[in-house]
Amino acid sequence: MLVIIERQPTIAFFSFQLINMKQKRTALSPEEQKLFGDLMPEELEEVLDSGLHRRHFLKLMSLATAGLLASHLIGAEQLFARAADIDDIQDLIPGAIENGVNLSFNVNSKATKVLVDSRMTLLDTLRERIGLTGSKKGCDHGQCGACTVIVDGNRVLSCLTLAATCEGKSVITIEGLAKGNELNPMQAAFLKHDGFQCGYCTPGQICSAVALMKEAKEGQASFVTKDIRAQQQGILLTDEEISERMSGNICRCGAYPNIVAAIKEAQTGKSVEQNWLFVG
Repeated sequence: MLVIIERQPTIAFFSFQLINMKQKRTALSPEEQKLFGDLMPEELEEVLDSGLHRRHFLKLMSLATAGLLASHLIGAEQLFARAADIDDIQDLIPGAIENGVNLSFNVNSKATKVLVDSRMTLLDTLRERIGLTGSKKGCDHGQCGACTVIVDGNRVLSCLTLAATCEGKSVITIEGLAKGNELNPMQAAFLKHDGFQCGYCTPGQICSAVALMKEAKEGQASFVTKDIRAQQQGILLTDEEISERMSGNICRCGAYPNIVAAIKEAQTGKSVEQNWLFVG
């Protein structure tokens, strides 16, 4: 119910108002009549004449549930596929920046020029100056991985990377992975396996997973790689390998089994069954 209140404040608030109205048998206020007329116009006259019934409340709650589902789907689409327009970067007013550096680099395959403070991080540049807010600022100490982006094919923590060091480089954020309405295979796998809950860490998780695929293809070893000397190219990403390589990306919701399954399917191209873990 708390989620409904957060995402659908109008309908949820009205629902509680209806409960109170039924208990106290009070009439609808003009505002409530208008809202009820917008949501359920065919029921308005009956409610005004005979009062609120159980089926009215159930119908209203179904509308709230549908609204919650729609908002979730829209949020997922924006999280995974939204491409921001970075052509119009606002100029800073004179005196608003010290130690300015003119930075030229490619952001999501688009040449970008921006004036930044020489001490400004890549994360703040992407979010505050360019308007790409997909990369999240979690701990701001390089410990959670929510800010992970891909620089020249390698994953980096953008909160610990100075923007000035990215001169002439290529930066890929979560907004640049999809091609139009076609999701990146890793994004599609995360959706299929429900590899996110609140979604805050998901941009960093997906960017890290995409770069991880490149690392495995090149044969880069991890702490749990069994025989480092025998590795030439291509490391099979077992559950243990994926967990180790993704250990720098923290998911507070605990969607780790789903994330592992999504990465495994994205690498092999074969369907991976979800193993549901139950307590007890």
